[in-house]
Amino acid sequence: MDDLVRVPGTNIGLGLDALIGLIPGVGDAAGSVISGMILADAVRKRVPVSVLALMGWNLVLDALLGLIPGVGDVADAAHRANLKNLRLLERTLDQGRTVDVSSRTYLVRAVLMVVLILVVVLAFAVLAIWGLLKLLRLV
Repeated sequence: MDDLVRVPGTNIGLGLDALIGLIPGVGDAAGSVISGMILADAVRKRVPVSVLALMGWNLVLDALLGLIPGVGDVADAAHRANLKNLRLLERTLDQGRTVDVSSRTYLVRAVLMVVLILVVVLAFAVLAIWGLLKLLRLV
């Protein structure tokens, strides 16, 4: 999502997230749903809820940056939330920091955390779409 191709002559990578983020609101919402898959994978691998919260913060910040027209797309590409989350997930697993599978409360808390994060991020996308429609005087 963040590092599909390198910009020629630079060390900068761009991915699908930056490309679909150019579509106001809709692109950010689609990107956030796809980004949520990393969170779902983290829950399946039983990473601590505190790590899920950090991953969620990266996605929320990514969504907030995406709300800023024009500049937001550049900032969003520079922030690289998906790459940060993937590295955070890998580092957590490498350190062996997982939650006991038999803990039912973990699953409930983790799923609620992921749902809350996605609701917040999608709310920002809806806000962006509404703002665009209002700007175009369609609402």
